[in-house]
Amino acid sequence: MEIETYQTSRLKLRKFTPEVYQQLFSNYSVPEIKEIIGLDSEEAYQKLLKKHEGGLASYNRSLVSFQLIEQSSNAVIGGCGFHNWFPDHRRAEIGYNLDKEEFKQQGFMKEAIAFVLNYGFQEMELHRVEALVSPNNVPSLKLVKHFGFQEEGLLKEHYFINDKFEDSLIFGLLQKNFKA
Repeated sequence: MEIETYQTSRLKLRKFTPEVYQQLFSNYSVPEIKEIIGLDSEEAYQKLLKKHEGGLASYNRSLVSFQLIEQSSNAVIGGCGFHNWFPDHRRAEIGYNLDKEEFKQQGFMKEAIAFVLNYGFQEMELHRVEALVSPNNVPSLKLVKHFGFQEEGLLKEHYFINDKFEDSLIFGLLQKNFKA
């Protein structure tokens, strides 16, 4: 299976869409899927399977995500993309994560977000990108501010994490304010 791949100076970004996931789950074995996606546990596979079975897209919402692969080691280090994309409204919510501690604080996520935002505004013709960030997530707050996202408000008890409700700050970035 050929998955669309892009490159930045230090990363390979493999593009995953609901259609790619459908091909994977329809045509590949569990070990093959784990290898292709870079899943290192049965728990991670089951989580992805549950998302796939629940429907990764609906009639008015979809996703475009990029698997982040560090070029020199070929290690899957995380992901970045748009997990809530509303094509009709030309807006999406960005999400990102680094799974491996040894790759944090090295600018990989800044590199990935720059590519993903540019892709979203240019290829997906987005008008607006939103980011929801915990007020306690200092690294993420620095990232969104670096890219020019503007804080727009506080969503009280927005996420249920670790058996408690947590707030989210909502940030927005309009295409006209994005500097590639």
